[in-house]
Amino acid sequence: MFSQPWLASVLKIIRQSGLLLFSLWLFVLAITLMKSGAGELGPLIQSTFALENIANSLGFGWLFAYGVMSGSPVAAAALTFFDAGLIRDLDVFAMITGSRLGASLIVLLIGFVYVLRGKGRSESLGMGLVSICVTGSTYLVALLPGYFMLSSGMLDGLQLQSGALLSSFIDGLFTPIVVLVEQWLSGWMVFLLGMGVILISFRMFDDFLPTESIRQSQLGRLSRLVYRPFVMFLLGSLVTLISMSVSVSISILVPLSNRGFVRRENVIPYIMGANITTFIDTLLAAVLLRNPRAFTVVLAEMISISLVSALILAFFYARYEHSVLKFVNWLVNRNRNLAVFVFFLFLVPLVLLLV
Repeated sequence: MFSQPWLASVLKIIRQSGLLLFSLWLFVLAITLMKSGAGELGPLIQSTFALENIANSLGFGWLFAYGVMSGSPVAAAALTFFDAGLIRDLDVFAMITGSRLGASLIVLLIGFVYVLRGKGRSESLGMGLVSICVTGSTYLVALLPGYFMLSSGMLDGLQLQSGALLSSFIDGLFTPIVVLVEQWLSGWMVFLLGMGVILISFRMFDDFLPTESIRQSQLGRLSRLVYRPFVMFLLGSLVTLISMSVSVSISILVPLSNRGFVRRENVIPYIMGANITTFIDTLLAAVLLRNPRAFTVVLAEMISISLVSALILAFFYARYEHSVLKFVNWLVNRNRNLAVFVFFLFLVPLVLLLV
């Protein structure tokens, strides 16, 4: 006869599996809704925000990610804007880059929460600041090779043509729902509903992950490996690949730092790896849109950020690590320095949007 703990474990696995499948179903539904409503949203965007160049798109994606406290929904929105013909491929590339820059703010906010709870200021804020510095420095540099790849057409041969079977399955499953929604809501409201649904899907997927056990045991057992940059790079890539959320994979560094499992000087390769595999959900969104060029744009993002990260790890890691940590220590040590830095985190994307 089975024991009660065994039965509880089985029920927990069934519940988590159902939650995972439902979150993926919501994700696909959200992309379908956003695609349907993106075209109607065009006049509103064009009259409110002048997305006339790459700088505007970069700033818009950056601030948009601040607003929804996540980068993946903004990246998905950028793809639907592109699919609707509202922005160019180079603009969607910049907007997705901006979404990643804005998403890193959530790690700093979690650090502030830990400080308010009485945790160590240096450990709590340090992880968020390292995340922002690494993400900002690598993604902004990656704009150059990404721009070259897209403008030169060197990746055009790698465009993905989605299969007819997948297309017909998605259309048959989700089109009736979208048609029903469109009978009650106008186009731009359909898009906003899709944004809400995709936020819920990511939240449900985050709840599916066993983050507490990761914090308390699994990563703690890897303490001997954190001194090896390549291992931490792979670990960051793997955790983000599993979680499909860079916010989750990097945010867990805050409690790990407070418990002494990891230190700031060990997490830079981890963040680099996380910033590459975080595009898996965006690739899926491009496939669901059945837009080969959208897939190529996301691929250019992944290749460019991988190239920059690999060059840093291979040739400049020691100098890069020293510069990042020195700057972070300067920020943490004085409230004025930190306040000015946070002020510029909001000022820079606003200026880019208005330029």
